[in-house]
Amino acid sequence: MSDRVIERPGQGPGADPQTNSQTVPRYGVAAEGTVMIILLAISFSHFLNDSMQSLLPAIYPLLKHEFNLNFVQIGFLTFTFQVTASLLQPLIGLYTDRKPQPFSLASGMVFTFVGLVLLGFAWSFVILLVAAALIGLGSSVFHPESSRVARMSSGGRHGFAQSVFQVGGNAGTAMGPLLAAFLVVPFGQHSIIWSASLALIAILVLAGVGRWYHGRLLETARRPPRAVADVERLPGRRVAWAMVVLTLLVFSKYFYLTSLTSYYTFYLIHRFHLGVQAAQIYLFVFLGAVALGTLVGGPIGDRIGRKPVIWVSILGILPFTLALPFVGLFWTAVLSVIIGVILASAMPAIVVYAQELMPGKVGTVSGLFLGLAFGMGGLGAALIGLLADHAGIVVTYQICSLLPLIGLLGVFLPDIGGSGRRAPRRGKATGAALSSARSR
Repeated sequence: MSDRVIERPGQGPGADPQTNSQTVPRYGVAAEGTVMIILLAISFSHFLNDSMQSLLPAIYPLLKHEFNLNFVQIGFLTFTFQVTASLLQPLIGLYTDRKPQPFSLASGMVFTFVGLVLLGFAWSFVILLVAAALIGLGSSVFHPESSRVARMSSGGRHGFAQSVFQVGGNAGTAMGPLLAAFLVVPFGQHSIIWSASLALIAILVLAGVGRWYHGRLLETARRPPRAVADVERLPGRRVAWAMVVLTLLVFSKYFYLTSLTSYYTFYLIHRFHLGVQAAQIYLFVFLGAVALGTLVGGPIGDRIGRKPVIWVSILGILPFTLALPFVGLFWTAVLSVIIGVILASAMPAIVVYAQELMPGKVGTVSGLFLGLAFGMGGLGAALIGLLADHAGIVVTYQICSLLPLIGLLGVFLPDIGGSGRRAPRRGKATGAALSSARSR
């Protein structure tokens, strides 16, 4: 792929998401500093959002007992949640790429609030499905625009910003089992109502973020478009093929993560005879490892390139997933931490890599990879539940251990600027090229 710098306004990986005008040079040098207060606010909101959403899988053992559910019904609960949390996301992202909606961040949180209240008072499996659907709908509204805000506030450090944003969600997901262990399990289903107060906090924080976002839109509308340096773009066919490969990689990641997040407690209880509360602690440790992996994945991708991170993080867990079903409790905990850290490091790199493949489509890309592929993981949850009912939970984990082999598809990903190798320092060569582009 050619490295020559050309002048092409309105395109490229640094394109402003609202105007499609380029604001960041090729190698991610910030046009303006990272807005940390906004980045931290959107990450904190992600933490609150996913803390509430993660309550659902965390209380599966309680719901299984209270409503006499089987593993297939557990799988369909996850499927319902993840489908509503995912299928709408690409459509919402596509719409907001054209017409940004700053205040949808706060208003979308209302769905999550109502879903949690309904979950706390549910009296049948059908009501559980409705509650799961509403919680998922809140997620589908939240994620595309919040991912756009993270990129807008990045100052050009796209991998870093995506990691900070995503680690908020991972930390929130890890918090769900603790809420379940120390709130819902001791005090019962109705105690879920207290967690709905987190939605009110999130609404207040996101209202402030929405005002900043709205101000940026007004500022961008007043700013004249600028023609700055860009790189050649890949042909549409290669972009489409790369997106298919990325989708399959994310599918394998979420399929395996679903086997852990949805059924890990059942596996520990069945194989090692742990109590529900103790199993929730082990799940929290695993999800904490996922949060750590997400935090380090983006900055590493900024430094060495997205493609190596994607390649190593998905295929690299294979030895550990193969060993997991055959070890004792201690090594189960150790291996699950290693798997969580390595596997989770892929997601920030995948999202930013896809944003570089499709410049100016931040919402669409975020909706696809934080939504649609996540929904395929929901389909996996239903299939895993069916398999667990018929073959047993231990055999299910042995079969799922082969999923990282899909990471071999990473060899087909093209090298793009900043994604396949270390981005060079902005020295004489790069500076001269950019100066030449500006002077033409």
